[in-house]
Amino acid sequence: MTTSNDFRKGMIIEYDGDLYEIVDFLHVKPGKGSAFVRSKLKGVFSGKVINKNWRAGEKVEEVRLERRTFELLYRKPGEFVVMDPQTFEQITLSEETMDEAGRYLVDNSELIIVFRGERPVMVEPPMFVELEVRQTEPGVKGDTASGGSKPAVMETGLEVQVPLFVREGDRVKIDTRTDSYIERASS
Repeated sequence: MTTSNDFRKGMIIEYDGDLYEIVDFLHVKPGKGSAFVRSKLKGVFSGKVINKNWRAGEKVEEVRLERRTFELLYRKPGEFVVMDPQTFEQITLSEETMDEAGRYLVDNSELIIVFRGERPVMVEPPMFVELEVRQTEPGVKGDTASGGSKPAVMETGLEVQVPLFVREGDRVKIDTRTDSYIERASS
């Protein structure tokens, strides 16, 4: 247990049943009344930002999260089997734990699993992934890199807007933060 007086940026706390990262805080000592801590919190899972005032010295539960790198071995219906490359330990993750990260990962992809104690709580995909285009409209002669864009379905089912010159079977680099096309991957 810690108190609101010990807040620091980046600290993860449990509040109202959810985990929040402290984005910003300010100790306030008004002329009248007691001191308090004004904070801005960002939901670890939801990304929702809230503002919260705490009494000075109010008890808060700090949460320790550990990030570990794993490799996706294979998928089963509703589950993902991953392995720790250091210990070769295998664990099975549910679709709920995998959440949106599953849209970017193919077999042998590297991913980061965030643990709270021994329990996996969320999965972070790599910042950039290379995926094969499985379905898109054919390009027209004369399409250039500076032209428009068209929808393309990747091998994982993810749909991304790509330039007109991209064809089925091409490998493309995708930014997982924005679901946007970066470049055609070199073969």
